[in-house]
Amino acid sequence: MSAQISDKDFEVLRDFIYSHCGIYFHTSKKYFLESRITRRLEETKAASVASYLGFLRSGAGKSPELSKLLDEITTNETCFFRSPPQLKALETAFLPEIVATKGKIGFRKLRIWSAGSSSGEEAYTLAMILLEKRAALLKDWIVEIVGTDINETVLAQAREGVYNSYAVRNTPEFYLKKYFREEAGGRYVLSPEVKKLVSFSSLNLYDDAKMVFMKSFDFILCANVLIYFDLASKTKVVQHFYNNLQPYGYFFVGQSESLHGVNDRFKTVHFPGGFAYKK
Repeated sequence: MSAQISDKDFEVLRDFIYSHCGIYFHTSKKYFLESRITRRLEETKAASVASYLGFLRSGAGKSPELSKLLDEITTNETCFFRSPPQLKALETAFLPEIVATKGKIGFRKLRIWSAGSSSGEEAYTLAMILLEKRAALLKDWIVEIVGTDINETVLAQAREGVYNSYAVRNTPEFYLKKYFREEAGGRYVLSPEVKKLVSFSSLNLYDDAKMVFMKSFDFILCANVLIYFDLASKTKVVQHFYNNLQPYGYFFVGQSESLHGVNDRFKTVHFPGGFAYKK
C-alpha cells in the first residue's frame, strides 16, 4: 500500500530531491513517488512525509537516508552490449582515431567514463572490447574505465560482477565464453581480468564540486540518464560533460536522447545506426 502524499508535501519532497540531484518529478509522476517513498517511511518509522523530510534534513538522517531515498527513486534497466551501433562505431572508427591522435604526442593512456553506470554492464562491455585490442591497437597502453552512479545498491552489484541470464542476453557468444563463468541457477560470473579495468564510485552528476574532478576523458557515455532531468539540470550536467571531455573526445547519450536545445557547443557526428557528439 502506497503512502498518500498531499499536493503540498509532494511539491516539498520533489523540490528537496531536485535541489540535491537535479532529478525532476512532474506532477504526473506523483503516484510513482508515492509508491517509492512508502518503504522509506516504514523503515525510518516516520509518521508522515513532513516528519520524514525533517529526518532527511537533520544531521542524523541526511547522508545515509538520502542515499537510500535516491536508490528507491532511480530505476536501473541495462544489459551487456546494449547499443550495438554505438559500440561498433566506438570500436572501429572512434577508438583508432583517438589512439592515432594520442599516439602522435606519445601519450598512451585511454580514459573512459560510464556515467550513470548502474550495475556495471556498460563499463564492463567496454572493458571486454578493449581487452581484445590489447595485442595490437592498445599494446603498451594504460586503459582506465570509470563507472559512476548515484545509486549505492547498483554500484555494489557492479563491483561484485555477478549477473543473471537476462543481463547477458545480448552478449555475443565469443565474449560470453571468454569472459564469463556460467554457474548453476543462471549466474554469470565476470572474469577478474575484466573487473580489473574498471573502477566504480558514487557520484551525483548534479554536484558541481565533485564533477570538477572528472577530468580528461576520451569517451564519455551517459545513456538514459538525462531523461530524469529538466532542462536547467540537463544543461548544467551536460556542460560538465563538455568541460571534462578531451578536445578530440566523443560523448554518447541514449539512442532516444538528444542534446538539441540543451547545449549548442557540441557538434553531432553521425555513424550507421546512430550518432555521437564532439566539441
